[in-house]
Amino acid sequence: MNSELRQRIHSIDMMRGLVMLLMLVDHVRERFFLHMQVSDPMDIDATSPGLFFSRFAAHFCAPAFVFLTGVSAWLYASNGRNLTGFLFKRGLFLIALEVTLVTFAWMGSFDTIWLQVIWAIGLCMLALAILHHLPFGVLLLVGLTLVFGHNMLTSIQFTQGDSLYPLWTILHDRGYLLQSEAINIKVSYPVLPWIGVIVLGYCAGPLFGKDISLKERKTALLRLGIFCLVLFGILRGANLYGETLDWSVQSTFLLTVMDVLNVTKYPPSLAFLLITLGAMFLLLRAAETDFVGKRSSIVSTLTGFGAAPMFFYLLHLYALLLINSVLLLFMEPNHGELLGVDHIGWIWLIALGLALVLYWPTRAFAALKQRKQHPLLSYF
Repeated sequence: MNSELRQRIHSIDMMRGLVMLLMLVDHVRERFFLHMQVSDPMDIDATSPGLFFSRFAAHFCAPAFVFLTGVSAWLYASNGRNLTGFLFKRGLFLIALEVTLVTFAWMGSFDTIWLQVIWAIGLCMLALAILHHLPFGVLLLVGLTLVFGHNMLTSIQFTQGDSLYPLWTILHDRGYLLQSEAINIKVSYPVLPWIGVIVLGYCAGPLFGKDISLKERKTALLRLGIFCLVLFGILRGANLYGETLDWSVQSTFLLTVMDVLNVTKYPPSLAFLLITLGAMFLLLRAAETDFVGKRSSIVSTLTGFGAAPMFFYLLHLYALLLINSVLLLFMEPNHGELLGVDHIGWIWLIALGLALVLYWPTRAFAALKQRKQHPLLSYF
C-alpha cells in the first residue's frame, strides 16, 4: 500500500473515530440523562442549549458513518473483489447483530427489539449489493433522488392494519412492526433516505481512488462541503423545502439559531443531511493532510477509534450497561426508575473518562485485525 493510499485510509478512519466519540457522548446521555429526553425535532422551549447542542453534535454520526460505508464499499470493489457477496454477508451480519447483542446491550433484555442504526446500515448494504450493478450515472441519480426527493413523501402515512404499513414503517415512518405480550419490534431508523446516502458514498468512492491526487481530492471535498452548506442555508433559511418544521425568529438570538438547526433525524430530512454531510466533507478535507511519517496524538487517537468501529460500538454499549447495573446495586434511582446526573456537563465528563478507558482495548483490537487479517475479525 503506497503512502498516499495510507493517508487516505487515515483520513477516513479519523472521520470515523470522531463520529464514534460524538456517538459515545450521545449514548452516555441516553443512559444517564434520559430523564431529560429530547423529541425529534427537539422542543427548543423545553431543551436547554447545552442539551440541544449535545444532541445536535450527535446528528453528524449516522450520516458520516453511512456515507463512509459507501466509500469503503467502492474501495473494496476497486481492488477487483466481489462486492455483492461482501455486502450481502456484512449486511445480514449487522442485522443479526442488531437484534441480538446490540438490543441486549441497550435494554438488558429482549422485551423490545429496537431496529436502530446498525440495522439500518445492514439494510443499506443489502440494497447497495443490488444497486451497485447499475450504470454509474443511473446509480448516482438514484442516490440523489432518494436524498433530495424523500421529503415529498412526508404526507404519505399508513396505520397499523394497512397492508403497506410494515413496508412503509421500514422505509419512511418510525413505528412498531410488532406489538405483543411476548415481544415488541420497533423501527427507529427508517431506511429509505439512508439508502440514498450509502449510494452517494459509493459514487464518491472514486475521489479516494489511486488516480485522484491529493489536491484534486481536497478541492472536490471543499466544493461538496460548500455546496451542501450553502444549499442548506438557502432551503432552510427561506423555509423552502427539505424540513417538515419551519423555523421562526425567537425571543433571543441563541434560540433562533437553535430553531434553524432543529432538523428532523427520523427519517433524516434533506436539511439534516445537507448540514451534516456538508460538515463531514469539510472535516474530511481537513483530515487530508500529510500525516504520513508525522502522526500526531490527535491523528493516532482518532484513527485508533475509527479503525475498529464495530468493536468500539459493542464495547461502549456493554460498558455503559455494566456501569449502570453496578451503580444500581449501591444507589437508588434518582429520576423515577432511572439513575441519572443533573447536568449535561457530567455527560461530557463521563464520556471523556469512558473514551480514555476504552481507547486501549479498541486500539489493541484494531492492531489485531491488521496483524491477523482474519475474515471474522474484519466484521468488527
